[in-house]
Amino acid sequence: MISRAVTEDLLEYLDYFPVIGLVGPRQVGKTTLAKQLASEIEGKETIYIDLENPKDASKLNDPVLFFENNEHKCVILDEIQRMPKLFPILRSMIDANRVPARFILLGSASPELIRDSSESLAGRIIYKELTPFNLLEIQEIASVDYHWFSGGYPDAFRLKRDKLRRVWMSNFVKTYVERDLPMLGLDTDRLIIRKLWIMLAHMHGNVVNYSNISKSLELTSPTIKRYMSFLEDAFLIRILQPYATNVKKRLVKSPKVYIRDSGMLHHLLSIPTRDDLSANPILGSSWEGYVIEQIAQVLPEEISVFYYRTQAGAECNLVLVKGKTVVASVEVKYTSTPKTTKGLLQSFEDLDAAQNFIITPNTDDYLLTKAIRVCNINDFLNKYVSLL
Repeated sequence: MISRAVTEDLLEYLDYFPVIGLVGPRQVGKTTLAKQLASEIEGKETIYIDLENPKDASKLNDPVLFFENNEHKCVILDEIQRMPKLFPILRSMIDANRVPARFILLGSASPELIRDSSESLAGRIIYKELTPFNLLEIQEIASVDYHWFSGGYPDAFRLKRDKLRRVWMSNFVKTYVERDLPMLGLDTDRLIIRKLWIMLAHMHGNVVNYSNISKSLELTSPTIKRYMSFLEDAFLIRILQPYATNVKKRLVKSPKVYIRDSGMLHHLLSIPTRDDLSANPILGSSWEGYVIEQIAQVLPEEISVFYYRTQAGAECNLVLVKGKTVVASVEVKYTSTPKTTKGLLQSFEDLDAAQNFIITPNTDDYLLTKAIRVCNINDFLNKYVSLL
């Protein structure tokens, strides 16, 4: 079993909070991890309830009675977004007996999309996102190239044959489009959502042009923004906002979009093998998105991520900000011999970060100039993230 990076934090939370919420896309191992966590809680039995299973869900026909009868156990509620009516009941149960590790809630949507959760359980719950495998979690058993091409969904990651992985990805997309997103409230034509998802894959790493998407799908820009917000809250895309505090510059103000899992990106773009990716124009953008996602997954919660671009051509792929301070500027390049450009140097000057990095697939770790460090993605994650 691959050890998950969030395990230590979650075990600590279970010592203090009555409820922890483990959220993330489907098929990332939330259930497996929750059961592992529950087994490590000393002196407490565990009950697992899958709210997608009618037999399990029927146990909650009278949830108050069920929770009262099991108040000394840790209750795991899987796919909690299916029964948002439980949140006020959970609150009353917790307030009547506020002890650590009463509930573990698992959800395939962000807390914002799981209705009523933040209001009903405010001060009682702490949320943690479980992502597909991060490079740090699998670096001892797989290469960067393999992880980048296959993505981090555990079932897909373990499939060594590209054909089988494509079948898994097809079923994953179908399930999300036909069942999960409608259940979360995205009630629209399934074909439109599939088309939008594929369009966003083709736009991966680019500034979003809502007008062009609207014309292609014959929908309004506000509707497109709402649909994209659903995809973001389902952990399927990352919308990277521009960093825009330099009022003296004419800045690009629209966000960039990335498909969060690189394996899913390659599937949506019908790229069947690693060799096909090498010959595809998306290669550089795919690598950029992969690196950004690996970094964003492991950053401390107080650090926010942005990109930077001016109308004059200064650009930086990733800006890491703590409070109002830019702690690092990161440029991502798919090359073994990285060079600076006028636009990159200007962006580093504009951002005035404490550290500037150029991240590549496999170069050594060295200073390109006094102010710019070149390193590969493994070195950045292992050596420099903890110093930010």
